[in-house]
Amino acid sequence: MFSKDKIRSSARLLLISLSVLLCACEDEVTLDTGSAEPILNIDAWINNKAETQIINLTLTQDYFDNDNLPPVASGAKVQITDQDGKVFEFIEDSTSRTGAYRWEPVNGQVLGVVGNSYILEVSYKGNVYTASSTMKRVPPVDSMTLSFEEGSGMIDDMYRAEFWGSDFAGKGDTYWIRAYKNGRLLNKPSEITTAYDAGTSSGSGFDGVTFITPVRLGANANDLDDDDRPKSPLVNGDSIYVEIHSINLSAFQYLAEVVTQADRQGGISELFTSSPLANVSTNIKNKSAGSAAVVGFFNVAAVSGRGKKFYF
Repeated sequence: MFSKDKIRSSARLLLISLSVLLCACEDEVTLDTGSAEPILNIDAWINNKAETQIINLTLTQDYFDNDNLPPVASGAKVQITDQDGKVFEFIEDSTSRTGAYRWEPVNGQVLGVVGNSYILEVSYKGNVYTASSTMKRVPPVDSMTLSFEEGSGMIDDMYRAEFWGSDFAGKGDTYWIRAYKNGRLLNKPSEITTAYDAGTSSGSGFDGVTFITPVRLGANANDLDDDDRPKSPLVNGDSIYVEIHSINLSAFQYLAEVVTQADRQGGISELFTSSPLANVSTNIKNKSAGSAAVVGFFNVAAVSGRGKKFYF
């Protein structure tokens, strides 16, 4: 028979031995993820602001290639045609590193009228890609105010911008809230804010009323300090410009997929617990005989906006 002391001692030795063994097994593993055939990516988010409109054409690249910008898709013919047959031609910017094709307004001209429908056509390397979009209505941004939340524990006081506006009566309006802090677009996946009517989803039941709080606060940066604690989105003197973009339902669903794919917080464990990464859906189709795939999205939006500089 073994004494209790000997049993405890043996257990301790076993745990120490296992720890050493596990540490010794931490070898570096290099995975060969292979390489996929590049696919045309069409980034066509157009609006009715009296400014240069840009459609970016690039080619997809390997998922782990973080050292290079996506290759530019040069030599394409790009145009948008409205329901009355008016053509808006986009000219390639040969100096652009993002594959920009530009349409320049003349004398305050805008591309888009609420209620009108538009067809995108991109001809590239023997394939013709098309998509359609209807410009939806957009409510005004009525005002902007300062929101304050007192800190507690390890969390500092929080100052946030809050915009005010109301959804139109009638179900089915969808919006993308886009914000600029000190002139910089807030475009991280965690900063993408969309609204279905006045709420965040089709089942929220908020229609024809003031946008709910999570939407109104969607105009703020989502940053962490060096200790991974939330930083106050605003400091004294910051300026915020917020826009409401009207989007089609398919665009609303597309952005939801983008957030799901890109804003993953689980680290390496997500490889085993989450659905695999895949290309998000697209409303762009290849109408030629060729089978070349395409990704990206086309939406024509009406825009309202308002800005404010905050002092507190």
